[in-house]
Amino acid sequence: MTTITDPHQGQFRLSMLLYDSRYRSMTIQIVALIGFLMLLGWLLSNTAQNLAELGKEPSFSFMMEPAGYDINQRLLDYNSQDTHLRASLMGLLNTLLVAVMGCITATVLGVIIGVLRLSPNWIISRLSAVYVEGFRNVPVLLWIVFTMAVLIETLPQPSAFRKGEASMSLWDSVAVTNRGIYIPEPLFSRSLGDIHLLGNSSLRFDVSLDLLVLLAVLIGGILTSVLIKRRADILQEATGVRPRTWHLRLGVILVPFVLVLAILGFHLGYPELKGFNFRNGIHLRNSLIALWLALSLYTGAFIAEIVRAGILAVSKGQTEAASALGLRPKRTMSLVILPQALRVIIPPLISNYLNLTKNSSLAIAVGYMDITGTLGGITMNQTGRELETVLLLMLVYLTISLTISAVMNWYNESVKLKER
Repeated sequence: MTTITDPHQGQFRLSMLLYDSRYRSMTIQIVALIGFLMLLGWLLSNTAQNLAELGKEPSFSFMMEPAGYDINQRLLDYNSQDTHLRASLMGLLNTLLVAVMGCITATVLGVIIGVLRLSPNWIISRLSAVYVEGFRNVPVLLWIVFTMAVLIETLPQPSAFRKGEASMSLWDSVAVTNRGIYIPEPLFSRSLGDIHLLGNSSLRFDVSLDLLVLLAVLIGGILTSVLIKRRADILQEATGVRPRTWHLRLGVILVPFVLVLAILGFHLGYPELKGFNFRNGIHLRNSLIALWLALSLYTGAFIAEIVRAGILAVSKGQTEAASALGLRPKRTMSLVILPQALRVIIPPLISNYLNLTKNSSLAIAVGYMDITGTLGGITMNQTGRELETVLLLMLVYLTISLTISAVMNWYNESVKLKER
């Protein structure tokens, strides 16, 4: 017996929008969308009216006004007479710097701790558990402030190096002080110069020709190494014997790269104590180091649990099969277990990368000038443009988050099992 809930209607009637299941869901969605748009329009109109009454009509022209403040840690040239747009760009680059460094460090640390938690050695597994539980259950802001306090209170002052109470590390090339870490900077005595892009605009930047040449040589060497590997694979499939190619692959990458470095006159500029502080070299301020370490250690604890769960999700039979083939535990973990666990690890890993990036907005607690400290801090206070700055901040973090998600989702698709 067949039940017909919606008999065929020969002619469309308006009542069918409500009583015919073929149209009812669409009608409800359209009505809900109209209601949402009306509510959004009312909110925008009300906001614009209130701002107009206060004499603060929405405008982004303030971004081209002189900023009037300095930024202590920056990747590009900047001075206090540059615009708020230039200052926001410096803050954005600082945010991306911490996010990239933090994601890399947290991933490496999380994988190591996650594997150690499964170690048969009781002491190692317990210490790993203490680390995970300790960092996961304390707010990240406290870890940032605590790390900053440790760096300031425990490391020597620059004057201690003059008095002989402290000494530089790594053959007198690195100075670790309570004002930051000074490391050697790469220099070229026969430099090819820079390319100046976008003139004198707020978005100007320089591109080093030396860096472009080195990247081109490095990429060319890697591609050549890949071709050598493919040729070795073909020979192995044809003859059953794989030729030794590691020395050749390593040589085509390193030899041209080192040769170009020598041609460009590569050398290191070491930090030197002059006056009351160190000069030259690259200065990594304590605010950057504290934020980087705290975010990495905090996020690494979550990643460790994700890695542990991913490893446990792999069937125990895989380990037993690898052992039966004579693989050692380390090789089994790197060649058999972890590649399969990646399919379970990557989806929650994306969320932790996003959390680390957004948690970098706590940088203001230690004086690190990220995008929140520049655009959402000093710029907002100086211009009084709360709505505009907050909207720009939301757009920036939304763009960064969507980019990270897109890249990680693409990688997740590439490691998935391909079904026939």
